[in-house]
Amino acid sequence: MRFENVLAETDGLGRYQIAIVALLVFPRITLPGHFLLNNFIAAIPSHHCDFSSLDAYGVFENLTQQQRLTVSIPRHEDGTFSSCHMFSEAQFHLLTNSSNSTELPVVQCQGGWEYDHSTFKSTLATQFDLVCDSKGLNKASATIFFTGVMFGAVFFGIMSDKYGRKSMLLVSYVSSIVFSVASAFSTSFFMFAPFRFLTGFSLAGISIISIVLSIEWVDIKHRTAIGVIGSMSWTVGNMLLAGIAYLVTDWRMLVITVTSPLLLALATWWWIPESARWLIVNGQTDRAYSYLQKCASINGKEEFTSKVKLENLATIAAVDNLGHSYTYFDLIKTPHLRRLTIITGIVWYGVASTYYGISLNITGFGLDPYLTHFIYSAIELPAKIAIFFSLNKIGRRPNQVGTLLLTGICIVINILVPKEYWTCRTVVAVLGKGLSEASFTTVFLYTTELYPTVLRQNGMGYSSFVARLGASISPLIMLLEDVWLLLPQVVFGTMAIVSGLVACLLRETNNTRLPETIEDIEQTRKKSVATQEQTDIPLKTADP
Repeated sequence: MRFENVLAETDGLGRYQIAIVALLVFPRITLPGHFLLNNFIAAIPSHHCDFSSLDAYGVFENLTQQQRLTVSIPRHEDGTFSSCHMFSEAQFHLLTNSSNSTELPVVQCQGGWEYDHSTFKSTLATQFDLVCDSKGLNKASATIFFTGVMFGAVFFGIMSDKYGRKSMLLVSYVSSIVFSVASAFSTSFFMFAPFRFLTGFSLAGISIISIVLSIEWVDIKHRTAIGVIGSMSWTVGNMLLAGIAYLVTDWRMLVITVTSPLLLALATWWWIPESARWLIVNGQTDRAYSYLQKCASINGKEEFTSKVKLENLATIAAVDNLGHSYTYFDLIKTPHLRRLTIITGIVWYGVASTYYGISLNITGFGLDPYLTHFIYSAIELPAKIAIFFSLNKIGRRPNQVGTLLLTGICIVINILVPKEYWTCRTVVAVLGKGLSEASFTTVFLYTTELYPTVLRQNGMGYSSFVARLGASISPLIMLLEDVWLLLPQVVFGTMAIVSGLVACLLRETNNTRLPETIEDIEQTRKKSVATQEQTDIPLKTADP
């Protein structure tokens, strides 16, 4: 007897499973609020040097703001005022003659900066003066967060496979709230950075545990639906972020606001069940049977107890080394699992690097950042609806390969299309964003189906680690535009195409049962190879 047979007796997708998905909506809505928060809290508004030190005798009082800027701030060749330099002394002659302004002595900002607060009341840049020579720290804030997510994925992957999904989900809830609120009260960037790292570390648990927990409670034919529906909460949260950021323009309050859904998640955590699959493969059949009975009762399957007995659960998974504590090293001990680990790592890196490379660059449309972010978020809805039908009809592998290759093609098209065709570039960029989200939705579901139950959370933890490595490097790749303006797009496009080709090497999992043990992976691969060899033999013997 397999777990899918037992789950079918409880109704593979009933009120109980729907309730689990609903309870995991609140924490998943929080995720995009933090993962893409840097689009707003790290925004750099227009700014120039504070030139009050040049007005020693109060003569600026008789000048307009434009005149004050003219005599205090040098201009670039395009006529815009410098953000990082000022004249060493007021140049009043420029009010009538500006021909020699580029030859005048300039110095770096001496008394700080003045910022345009029309769009943002405050950001990290305005709060801690992360501009000019310190602008690298502003970009690094995103890298610091995703580095935390990267290491958090490793930690929660190990812990949730060892101690269970539910208990580690609680740890993730509590620590995310504590560290996020602490970061909002930071008094310096060097206080903010470690708290932001720990926030990402904690949120990684929600990211990888919530999807695994929901997938492990549904039957084969409904896994796609649950995976896509759960992913919809990310899109909703992403769209809400644009509206919340528009209303809450102070970065401290914005951090607290996007964290608030976790309070509801914490209050409803008690109702979330532990994964019955995990309990069974870890020898806790009594608890698993209790949860399955409750599931059957809520789903109206009262005959469950007469069809499935407690002793039946012991035979569901023939787990070698029962009670063995699995680690990340188990992902590379056997040949076929090692191959799977390498391939999924490359695919996840490509998916995440491309997605965040597009999502964290919202300044190229000529629109305000709130509208651009909303457009990028809204395109995810039709993309996910389309991928829902496509995953069942075409399968996991073709969709994973296709969405990545098409994302890369969209990036390449925008490299080749001249900037004056901004309408075409906008449409292609939005389409690429939708495809990149479709590839992310696919890879989350696909990965949970590829790894066995005993290592599923470790597999997700490893995959998420590699993905966050890609996400953390993405903001730094954008700095390559100082070398060549199009170089970041070339890198992201290449990564999408390469990872799409690598995804061709994965096995198809559509309408197949979830593997429970490492042996399931090894035997499945061996059977696949044997089948291929058998089909090749007649072709070879038929040759003259």
